[in-house]
This record gives sequence, structure tokens and C-alpha cells, in this order.
Amino acid sequence: MIRLFHLSDVHFGLEDTAALAWVADCVARERPDAVAITGDLTMRARHREFAAAADWIRGLGVPVTVEVGNHDLPYFNLAERFLDPYRRFRALQGAVNHGISLPGVAIVPLKTTARAQLRLNWSKGRVARRSLEACLGAIDALPSGTRAIVACHHPLVETGTRGKALTRGGTSALSALAKRGVLAVISGHVHDAFDILHPTAYGPVRMIGAGTLSQRLRATPAGFNELIVDEGGLTVRARHDQPVTTTGLDL
Repeated sequence: MIRLFHLSDVHFGLEDTAALAWVADCVARERPDAVAITGDLTMRARHREFAAAADWIRGLGVPVTVEVGNHDLPYFNLAERFLDPYRRFRALQGAVNHGISLPGVAIVPLKTTARAQLRLNWSKGRVARRSLEACLGAIDALPSGTRAIVACHHPLVETGTRGKALTRGGTSALSALAKRGVLAVISGHVHDAFDILHPTAYGPVRMIGAGTLSQRLRATPAGFNELIVDEGGLTVRARHDQPVTTTGLDL
């Protein structure tokens, strides 16, 4: 059995300190095999926000993988955003892993961010051909029998939450992932949990979203997902630091 904690949208700089303390306590007591954070680790990609995030991650004491989110690209320094948008994010490499391999399970990254797009809202998702090819190549290279969980920031299609991803290239990406039989696609961005099956020409793909650990709440309290992978498949439980009163979004 493999147990993962799936976090997203921590937004250091506008983080919920009580929620982070609660998660750290859960990790210390329960010792998951790994923690996957699906983007928006920071609020404005400031150096001090990344430094605070790295300190918190190191304190967890378990393997952690972090995917890049739209808030993790420079917001104020446009020259850096266009010339080297992931430089500050790469500085985290001393604290995290990029993709994780566990017994029989691998977390494979899929980048859905872009330094700029041909639309006004650059915060929305985009799956570039190169990013998809890198993800598919990593899946194809896995040892036989390894089940792949793909981790990205933006949901690849809309999931019925209040927040929207509007991910370009997401539908075709899901079809390619379905063809490879991925166990699930985990993401964040919309700040509410979800767990749905999305149909494709190659069969359904399970899409799982984690909520937020920041002050930027939407329909549900701060929380994260607990994923258990065993011979029976994948079980997901959304965990919150307060009771959930909104129906229809909890797992």
C-alpha cells in the first residue's frame, strides 16, 4: 500500500498558518510515503515566499514533489518572467523532488503553466506539445507494471467547481493519458476538492483536485487529499481543518 498526501495552492505570502501547522502535524503523526504539491506554492513568486516554502517543506521530513503553478512565475519582474520564468522555482530543487518513484507507483509531472499566452488571462492552463511529450515519454519509460499518477497545476478540463481552469490542450492531453492507462491526474488551481471521471475516446480518466491551504478560500475550508494506492486501486479522501458545510464538492 502507498499513501500520498496531495496538497495544492499553499500560496506562501498569503498562507493559512493554522492550516499549515495542521498539515505538518498530520504528516508527522501519519508518515505518508510522499507529499505531492500541485502548484501555486507562492503568492507572487517572491524570493522570500519561496524561502519560506522551502523551510516548511524541509520540516516535513518525507519525500515531497512540487509542480509549478501560475503564481510561481515572476509577477513583478517581467524581464525574468519572459527570459527565465522558472528560475526561482528551480531554486527549490534542494528541498523537493521533481517527480517521485515509489514501489509500483510513480508521480509524473505535466507542466500546464505558460510565461505568456495569446489571451488576456495568463493564469489559465495550457498544455504545450513539448510538455505533453515530456510527460508521455516519462510514463513510457516507467518499469513494467508501474502505475502512473500525473501531477499538474490546472485541471485539464472543467470539473464543476466555482473556479475555472480553461486549460488549452487539456482535452487532447487527457486522451493521450487515457491511452496510457494512467491511474489518475491530480491538480489544484480551483481551490476546492473534486474527484471525477472524465470520458475520452480511450476510456475514462480519473481527475482529482485538492483544495487550498491559503487564505484564498472559495467554497470549502482549507484542506488536502489523502490518496491510498493498493491492489484494489486508488482511494481518495478529502480532509479539511474545519467541518464542511457546502455540499457537492467534498470527496
